[in-house]
Amino acid sequence: MRIAMIVPPWYEVPPPGYGGLEQVCAALVDGLVELGQEVTLFGAGSWSGTRARYVATSPELQNDRLGHLLPELAHLARVNALLTPESFDVVHDHTTVGPLLAPQRPVPTVATVHGNPTGELGDILRDVDPSVGLVAISQAQRRLADHVPWIATVHNGIQTGGLPRKSRPGTGPVVWLARFSADKGPELAIRACREAGLPLVLVGKCDEAVEQRHLAEVIEPMLGPDVTLIRNADRDTSLRLLLAARCLIMPIRWEEPFGMVMVEAMGTGTPVVALRRGAVPELIRPGETGLICDDPAELPAALRAVTDLDPAACVAQVERNFSARRMAENYLPVYRAWATGHRGPQPRQEPADRSPQPARAVR
Repeated sequence: MRIAMIVPPWYEVPPPGYGGLEQVCAALVDGLVELGQEVTLFGAGSWSGTRARYVATSPELQNDRLGHLLPELAHLARVNALLTPESFDVVHDHTTVGPLLAPQRPVPTVATVHGNPTGELGDILRDVDPSVGLVAISQAQRRLADHVPWIATVHNGIQTGGLPRKSRPGTGPVVWLARFSADKGPELAIRACREAGLPLVLVGKCDEAVEQRHLAEVIEPMLGPDVTLIRNADRDTSLRLLLAARCLIMPIRWEEPFGMVMVEAMGTGTPVVALRRGAVPELIRPGETGLICDDPAELPAALRAVTDLDPAACVAQVERNFSARRMAENYLPVYRAWATGHRGPQPRQEPADRSPQPARAVR
């Protein structure tokens, strides 16, 4: 298939540091190319590290204007001017406002929703034109927005080839890796590790004002010799820390639509200790690839027990369910169905158990 892949104009694909969406898109693009598909990636900036043909709508990345509406709108307007049925069979849009502009395109659009589909975003998605096929990244995300006309659910994936892995449980500190946000629970991580008597490394994105404020007002007063703080780490640093880590801790306080860092950790053989929120039960196999807690008070005991888990089970879980190839294979039937004229939402189907389910395209 001839696929036009649209990413937001904020970060490189793949990103050198923060950028979960961009990491997913890089893995998807390369997975599709490996399956023999023809992919053109539309982004911003002068470089892409994927195997797709790359088209930039702007020579400069727009991350300094992240959160502004006009950079994304201008990016999408420029992309739309380049889309023709003679060149593409389907468009895959990963932007926030793209689904609203997609009906103007002469090529069918599939759009993945990467955010939490509630509040203002939920209101927007409810009224997206039915010619646009909306894809969820987890069953948990779908449950948050039954009113959204979803056509499929496809779990995110990562490139597993060349990913460093450990053969025995890590002996290093517990690692927390996320944005400095109350939703991500960094203060819960500090309290849990302190009670368990374990050192902690906080590796956090801290660019936006709300993140800087949470770090300064909530986290820094809690720091001590048992907590190491690292701001805005690059991917090599994050991987090195995960490889050495006892585990990744995910004490989230919100309904996380997916949680790429959990997959990245398990891909290195590092188990995850997490609270049961959002997509956590879809990603972690309790007692095999991590431990899931129902209350923050359970976290310290889980942190002490997690080294009993086998790193090989974590790696196998990612290769089986969250690889780039698996993600690409699950998107292809969605593309084919939408490109050949099938329309209308697919009824939501709950998995029979907590194990990840393959995508189901519209029929």
